[in-house]
Amino acid sequence: MFISSMLITTTINLVAAQGCRPDQTETLKRFKNEFAFSSRCSDDAYFLRGVTCDNATGAVTELKLPIGCLLGTLRDNSSLFELSHLRYLNLSFNNFASSPLSSAFGQLHNLEVLLLSTNGFLGQVPSSLRNLTKLTQLQLAHNKLTGDLTSVLQNLTNLVALDVSSNEFYGTIPSFLFTLPLLSYLDLSENHLSGSLEIPFSSPKLQVLRLSYLNISHQIDLRILSSLKSLSYLDLSGNSLTPTSMDSDIDFTKSLRFLLLSECNISEFPRFVKSLKNLEYLYLSHNRIKGNVPDWLWSLPRLTTLYLINNSFTGFEGSLDHVLANSPVQVLDMAYNCFRGSFPNPPLYIINLSAWNNSFTGEIPLSTCNRTFLDVLDLSYNNFTGLIPPCLSNRNVVNLRKNKLEGNIPDEFYNGASTQTLDVGYNQLTGKLPRSLLNCTHLRFLSVDDNRISDSFPFWLKALPSLKTLTLRSNRFHGPISPPDRPSPLAFPKLQILEISHNRFTGSLPNNYFENWSATSLKPNDEEKYMGDYTSDNIYEENMYMGDYTSDKYMYQDTLDLQYKGLYMEQGKVLTFYSAIDFSGNKLEGEIPESIGLLKALIAVNLSSNSFTGHIPMSFANVSELESLDLSKNKLSGEIPQELRRLSYLAYIDVSDNHLTGEIPQGTQITGQPKSSFEGNLGLCGLPLEESCFTENTPSIEEPEEKDEGVLKWRAVAIGYGPGVLFGLAIGHLVALYKPEWFIKNYIQNRLRGIGRV
Repeated sequence: MFISSMLITTTINLVAAQGCRPDQTETLKRFKNEFAFSSRCSDDAYFLRGVTCDNATGAVTELKLPIGCLLGTLRDNSSLFELSHLRYLNLSFNNFASSPLSSAFGQLHNLEVLLLSTNGFLGQVPSSLRNLTKLTQLQLAHNKLTGDLTSVLQNLTNLVALDVSSNEFYGTIPSFLFTLPLLSYLDLSENHLSGSLEIPFSSPKLQVLRLSYLNISHQIDLRILSSLKSLSYLDLSGNSLTPTSMDSDIDFTKSLRFLLLSECNISEFPRFVKSLKNLEYLYLSHNRIKGNVPDWLWSLPRLTTLYLINNSFTGFEGSLDHVLANSPVQVLDMAYNCFRGSFPNPPLYIINLSAWNNSFTGEIPLSTCNRTFLDVLDLSYNNFTGLIPPCLSNRNVVNLRKNKLEGNIPDEFYNGASTQTLDVGYNQLTGKLPRSLLNCTHLRFLSVDDNRISDSFPFWLKALPSLKTLTLRSNRFHGPISPPDRPSPLAFPKLQILEISHNRFTGSLPNNYFENWSATSLKPNDEEKYMGDYTSDNIYEENMYMGDYTSDKYMYQDTLDLQYKGLYMEQGKVLTFYSAIDFSGNKLEGEIPESIGLLKALIAVNLSSNSFTGHIPMSFANVSELESLDLSKNKLSGEIPQELRRLSYLAYIDVSDNHLTGEIPQGTQITGQPKSSFEGNLGLCGLPLEESCFTENTPSIEEPEEKDEGVLKWRAVAIGYGPGVLFGLAIGHLVALYKPEWFIKNYIQNRLRGIGRV
């Protein structure tokens, strides 16, 4: 139905574009040709799909350009400004290459909607914009615009929605905006507006007010906003609020549904929230609130989303068995606090429950298994003990990392399990990997690192079509990591990160081991690195993380403890383009397979602390994205391939403690490494080591017979050379009697040449 709807809409737009007057169509094409554009935008039909013309006059009245099509400068003489009948213009999410906002926009007197967000515009907003008195919607967000808003917006009295967020506007907050009779949406956030917030009159229709992260010099008293009776959304994050407004019972608007007070330096739970019976979304993260969460909070009848991240909460008022259980809350995030003691029974309709990085103790409540809507359970970085609840199959995300859990991972993943992320690293788990994980066909992220699991390498996980990350580090896994039946590739369909370091793996790797690793064999392009996720008509988000799990209420991001460039990074977000293998700290032997050069998307390789022999594969030079390479503490011999100089992204290399010989490749990326990266190889020379590969007066190590033969040869040369010199001098003397200048010049040159040959 969605695809059919899109096709119908496109057809209507194309018909509308075809119904435009020829001169209007020609103007649009000239406008298009003013810019560079991607291949998908080169087709006129695609470019014109957002064009609407008036049925009677054939004039263009609406223009909605496809996102990301245009690249270039929008000039004052652009053909765009010839479309004088435009009523709706949307150029958002294109790149106008730091163009100033053209004063010619003021010529489009019929404009009612002007959307120019995320275009790269910079500089002053032209005063001609005040001529657009018919404007009902103006959106200039996410540019680099500056100036005083008051002079520009003074005449725009018909505005219904105004968004100038994320710019560099300065001056005081224009108080007249609160007097506009039709204004419903106002976003001034993330600018340099200063002064105090003043509301001279009540704006009767204002529903959304976003004033976050301004430069207001005075604390905001929430009581001045109580006159905004229609307000349903209020964001004051990043501003300082008066303590009295936190303590007082404000006669706040009863229509308020969304309240965001992040980073407001609040030290006590705001008491006025108790009266907000229609409140659905409360964001109090990154403040200084301490003590217990009040029990009345869970009685708010419509509260579904609550964020208490990064405060100093220590507990809950009321009984842990009942205080949260009857709450309507569906998303609860209380990470980064000081909660301690037992964990309360979660709300009955909970969907996302996050309490990571606290000090909860005791067992994970079995009541979590009875929460049938629970999608995400993140209780990592606590002190939970006991067993893992046996209901993991029902959850999309389970993160119990860094607790003190014991026993086995429950082998109860039923057919069709929805699990996408399972992270139980850094516990005290034993036993084997549950074979029922094969039922988790959506599994993308599996981490069991730093436990006591004793098992062989899980070749059977290759059957999972979506697995991207597999981390088995620091356990008791053992045996070969190449397929036991025959030498064949270890080809997981989509695997990007394989981390099996510090186990007891043995054996060698066949030469074709890294063939058919499809996810890492293709060099990533920009579209793969930044997978665009359009969440609404006006909002664009860059989804860069491979473990993103997104719904309409929340987004979860997988994290991983990474060893990268010789450093240990705790809780690093897993980027979509990050590809790595880490086999370090095992007992692997034999040669490193040349097929590793097929993994062109690899960013990090760590094969250190094994018993690999043979040469460093020259094919490493084909891994063009490589940034980190650690081959230290092996038994590698031969020279370091000079072709590694081509790896322009290589920022870290360590080949220390091997049997390597010859000259270190003299590329900027390699010679800039510390000496320790090459030490422990007695035959290596060249920078950054102090041993030079070219020494003067090197003692001869030839056999005695060869030495004698050499002496004889030199004596023969000397016998022939001496008389030749005397004869030459005699002849030269005669010639010099006639041409002395010519003789001196040529004699010296030939003498030097003769010495060079000898």
